Amino acid sequence: MSTNEFVRIAEELAQGRAADLIRQAEGEIYVRRFVPEERLILLGGGHIARPLCAMGAMLDFAVTVVDDRPEYANRQRFPDAAQMICGAFVHAIEGLEIRPTDYVCVITRGHRWDRECLRAILGGQRPTYLGLISSRSRASALKELLVSEGFDADAVGAIHAPIGLMIGAITPAEIAVSICAQLVEHRRSLPTRAKVPGLLAQTNTDPAFLRFMTEDCPKALLLVLSATGSTPVKSGAIMAVDAAGRGYGTIGGGEGEAEAMELARDLIGTGQTRVLTVDMDGDPAGEDDLVCGGSLRLLIEDVK
Repeated sequence: MSTNEFVRIAEELAQGRAADLIRQAEGEIYVRRFVPEERLILLGGGHIARPLCAMGAMLDFAVTVVDDRPEYANRQRFPDAAQMICGAFVHAIEGLEIRPTDYVCVITRGHRWDRECLRAILGGQRPTYLGLISSRSRASALKELLVSEGFDADAVGAIHAPIGLMIGAITPAEIAVSICAQLVEHRRSLPTRAKVPGLLAQTNTDPAFLRFMTEDCPKALLLVLSATGSTPVKSGAIMAVDAAGRGYGTIGGGEGEAEAMELARDLIGTGQTRVLTVDMDGDPAGEDDLVCGGSLRLLIEDVK
């Protein structure tokens, strides 16, 4: 495997396209897909937006925060945001050019701005997820108003309002958790983009991992080909190890990951590839059959 493969992947992701890493192991083909970051657009920079921005970034969203008040739309308040916009909501929505892959949360400070945001969004390209913070009664009344104004009834009905899963959340941080849970639920409910033989489950892109993989330095790759039993990751989990034994990304942590990292470090510079099974609660089991209770089958490969 060459570093150039990851340079290509990084370039395709930068252009907004998914990119595949194809590997062969023990006569089988495996496809590790990397998908571009999905945008999470927060319309409103109030108290809920702060923890929601931080949690959204942790979930691999590129978070955009919009507010028309400078004291709410600033880097000090939202250090994890990929983009900050201070300006009128409707103007910001027009400038953002909503995409079908976007997630949008309408969490403004008042009914007037909520209506303006929803009208602007429903009048253009619809995002994959649209949520509104509101009570049930207010959400119902607003939806009726929007339909009466001529907006598509199905599109209006698809608005998640009240926003978030019903987990009894009270505090801003708890409400942010409920919203993030709904975002993940929606993300995982989407149909597979393409039926590709050998496509591995995880498709997230860890920026730190990808940056390291594009560097011209000795390294080894660890890729989860399959997972059995109770494991912290699924197939497609990926990480790299440098010559000093430092890890970038994760295949689940714990003693199993540490042992696999040591084996990967030993392969650096050898040009070799190895497939083995790792018990995430104990020691590597070589190429033995998988066992119940948390095992990963790994491809470990020197990267030139």
